[in-house]
Amino acid sequence: MAVINCDMGESFGLYRMGDDEAIMPYISVANVACGFHGSDFNHMRLTVRRAKKFGVKVGAHPSLPDLQGFGRREMKMSREELANCILYQVGALKAFLDAEGMPLNHIKPHGALYGMAARQEHVAHAICDAAAVYKVPLMGMAGTLHEKIYTERGFKMISEFYADLDYADDGNLIITREHEAKDPAEAAARCVRAIREHKTKSVGGKDIAVGADAICVHSDTPNAVAIASAVKEAVKPYMDAA
Repeated sequence: MAVINCDMGESFGLYRMGDDEAIMPYISVANVACGFHGSDFNHMRLTVRRAKKFGVKVGAHPSLPDLQGFGRREMKMSREELANCILYQVGALKAFLDAEGMPLNHIKPHGALYGMAARQEHVAHAICDAAAVYKVPLMGMAGTLHEKIYTERGFKMISEFYADLDYADDGNLIITREHEAKDPAEAAARCVRAIREHKTKSVGGKDIAVGADAICVHSDTPNAVAIASAVKEAVKPYMDAA
């Protein structure tokens, strides 16, 4: 069984990123930006309130401290520095959740931090070091260091499949600086296959193994609402009651 989750709450100041309000009815879990790649204190509170209104669970979506690059550029940071960086961001979001009487559902690293944790042990451990304070599950990719280290450290891992991103032949995600529009029907079909067969086609045409406890869509994909709508309709028979 799966949930649909969305990376969102990424508007900043007067700059709008994604149509969060329109996406909310199609998702069950929101990964809310914590200010270091997108969002700010006003948008964090607004996104938490929107999630509450629609009955959507909220997890933290911390990133590398890279607002200019939207958290999609790699940085060299030590394990302790990264852990502190994540603790800081999750703590801010948890304050807004506490204010609305909502629990922190999980932690999911954003962008380059997510990709680095899949390949670099010290990064995966830094995420666990921070998550240990909050005692919540972690979202990640099956078959990577996410699964190996998160589970070894005793965390529940929610494995993700991406509806709107491509996969490389080695099974890693291709994380683009700007997401392109995707065909909603094709994205929905890929999600159904991921849930039923735990497989997807890579950009090179190879079948690769994937986990699909959660289906992820991005609010900053140009046609994100159409993708979320198509995916929800297609995966409805496989969804957890949220």
